[in-house]
Amino acid sequence: MQDKEEERSLVNVENELNKRGFTQDFNVVDGRLQTIGSDSNKSYAADEVTIVDFYRFEGESDPDDMSILYALEAKDGVKGTIASAYGTYADSDTLDFLKQVEDLGKNLTKGHK
Repeated sequence: MQDKEEERSLVNVENELNKRGFTQDFNVVDGRLQTIGSDSNKSYAADEVTIVDFYRFEGESDPDDMSILYALEAKDGVKGTIASAYGTYADSDTLDFLKQVEDLGKNLTKGHK
């Protein structure tokens, strides 16, 4: 059994997500989620993406050095990840996009009760 710290390392989580099919790397450009480094550059609006899971990581020496890894799935079935710093070092474009995705997901959930 792995110890908790090893289990929660960013690399191990990324490897586990890769095994689950989250193989695409994403980036946010001009308010849209884009694939990185693939043959077909795809782009998605916030309403075309679902946050499947997310993982928070703290820096060993500085608790303010935090990042979040999001596992995302697009409506066309493309699955991948995007990482974002948290707090002081946050990428506002990425966080704004992910907040839109999260808010849309909450609205969908409320509508299906």
